[in-house]
Amino acid sequence: MRIETIAAVILAGAVMAGCVERKPATVAFSAEEAAYIKKPGTGVIVGHAFRTKPSGVVVNAAGQVVRLIPATGFARERFANLYGNGKFVPYRNFPASDVVDPDYAEYTRTTKAESNGRFAFDKVAPGSYLITTQVIWGDENAFTREGGLVYDSVTVTGKETEPVQVILSGN
Repeated sequence: MRIETIAAVILAGAVMAGCVERKPATVAFSAEEAAYIKKPGTGVIVGHAFRTKPSGVVVNAAGQVVRLIPATGFARERFANLYGNGKFVPYRNFPASDVVDPDYAEYTRTTKAESNGRFAFDKVAPGSYLITTQVIWGDENAFTREGGLVYDSVTVTGKETEPVQVILSGN
């Protein structure tokens, strides 16, 4: 084998070792438990999604999809499985495969972050939610990228007089 081939095989193995396989779900998705996301509400959630590079430079989640997910038992288990005790998953540790109940996506809402990483959800019904997006940077054609997935949780009571604010930075 040529040295380039050996190096490529070693690099591929190292990258695959960084991929995280998701543990099998033990909690089934329940449309009834998640149904509150489809109810009308008066709540507003506003936020800012970003990551800070080690150099101190802030990278916004410009144009990224932001997901509002009901904090059901199924969703909490998925997030605990992926994020562990943190609120950030590095890009290199994204799950290699992620098969999920197809109804799960039907019980989420999405929006896109603006160029400054700001986002908003309006007409949100009372309930507990998980909010997630990705903040990634680097050459789109590169073998690996930097940044990763970020999330936080938020509760809307329905009694708010101001928008509920959330920061998605992974901290």
